[in-house]
Amino acid sequence: MGRRTERTYGAFAGVAVAAVAVGVGELVAVAAGPRSAPLVAVGGVVIDAVPTAVKELAVRVFYTYDKLALQIGTVALLAGVAAAVGVLALRRLRYGVAGVGLFGLVGVLAAATRPGATWAYPVPSVLGALAGAALLTVLRRSLTAPDTAPEIPDTAAEATPEVPDPAPEVPDTAAEVPDTAVEATSEIEPAAVARGRRRFLRLAGGSLAAAAVAGAGGRWLAASLGAARARAGVRLPAPASPAAPLPTQVELGMARVTPFVTRSADLYRVDTALVVPQVDPKDWRLRIHGRVGRPLTLTFDELLRLPMIERYITLACVSNEVGGGLVGNVRWLGVRVKDLLDQVEPHDGADQVVSRSVDGWTAGTPTAVLRDGRDALLAVGMNGEPLPIEHGFPARLVVPGLYGYVSATKWLAELELSRFADFTAYWARRGWAAQASVKTQSRIDTPGGGRRVSRGMVMVAGVAWAQHRGVSTVEVRADDEPWQKATLAAVPSIDTWRQWSWSWQATPGQHRLQVRATDNAGNVQTGQQHKPLPDGATGWHTISVSVD
Repeated sequence: MGRRTERTYGAFAGVAVAAVAVGVGELVAVAAGPRSAPLVAVGGVVIDAVPTAVKELAVRVFYTYDKLALQIGTVALLAGVAAAVGVLALRRLRYGVAGVGLFGLVGVLAAATRPGATWAYPVPSVLGALAGAALLTVLRRSLTAPDTAPEIPDTAAEATPEVPDPAPEVPDTAAEVPDTAVEATSEIEPAAVARGRRRFLRLAGGSLAAAAVAGAGGRWLAASLGAARARAGVRLPAPASPAAPLPTQVELGMARVTPFVTRSADLYRVDTALVVPQVDPKDWRLRIHGRVGRPLTLTFDELLRLPMIERYITLACVSNEVGGGLVGNVRWLGVRVKDLLDQVEPHDGADQVVSRSVDGWTAGTPTAVLRDGRDALLAVGMNGEPLPIEHGFPARLVVPGLYGYVSATKWLAELELSRFADFTAYWARRGWAAQASVKTQSRIDTPGGGRRVSRGMVMVAGVAWAQHRGVSTVEVRADDEPWQKATLAAVPSIDTWRQWSWSWQATPGQHRLQVRATDNAGNVQTGQQHKPLPDGATGWHTISVSVD
């Protein structure tokens, strides 16, 4: 076997082995817990360790598909390293087994250190590594061992046995003895080598196919046996305080303008969960503790029996660039956080509420904000249905006026009364501001940037938001002409975004359109451009259009 052919077969073997190890791990993780799967556990460690600049780059480049990009990148990296291990394994089996064992050890350490890990979390990586090592041994043997099965002759002439030599040749020196199994194949009949290669390809190809089925099946089973079935059985209570009917002019009726109410399927999702946590409401508990006089633990049924309110509230991600789409407005149903905090009697000086997700993610919210009368919710419903699993089922936080990274914890498990001086939450440890109110922002939805429009009257329209302050004015200008006031749609409260529109008399040529908003406190949106880090992007949304 030539060196190039050897490397090709070895690389194929390595990729097949890695795929089987991952596939077995995914299947076993159905029983051990979805977050114990090797790729998920390692990916979680990567997310925790990645520098803030890399995270920001991932969101800018891949938007809400950043976790999918991470998984694809992890698989590509794993395939490359596995291919190298496979090449080494054809030279010395122990090298390959050691490489597979190292992969397994990385998976074990990653799984064991995940928040909420149990004794079962390392099991998928261990069993996956064992399956991979076994397959590697079989593949190597199929490719390098001589085929001892005799060929059946086609004719009688071929059946005539050859007279063997009186004595086999003995190598003159030890150097003539093949050093490796690969070199030994040169002494095997070409037909036997061909049969070995065919066996290898069948085994490797079949293993890849089986691994793909196992991996996809494991993910599907984890989701099917997880929270989806339980969510389907949840019946939300009627709100004690329903959302007020929307004003008739909440929508301006403009084509291509973002609707006032965001569909649940369209609400952005930015979080650190590589796989969506599956939480059964029967097992869910909310623990409220820390610097309190009366700690409290609630079951999901107990939570549903508390008085519920329903409100339209706009959420925004701190990673949203000027003019970006990481913002949405939803009708939420939930319990006022203030009511829960009043029950536990926070100590004086407990200026921070640390919220923890079931996967260990943390956010730090000012206690005063949660108790100042705004509709900060422990939400269980979204647009008239139980929370979607990917948006925090069975319960999450929704706090108007704050960016999500300091308030909107999904898959909520704990509220701990603490102090900012005592605890630093997940993103604050990575350079983001510990406290961050949503900045006044506005966006042009139509016409889109770079589009061509016809001369004459052109409707420019979009949305603006300044949660818990409200938008009082939106202004638009073409090129460097004076700012012009836009027409504003109605809103149900100061906690939602607001549609706006402006009629522009467009003349032929290339033009620049800009928008800015003013909140109800009289603060005009700044034109100074700033990236999202550390507490939200600033600047005027600016687009270019061509007029025919």
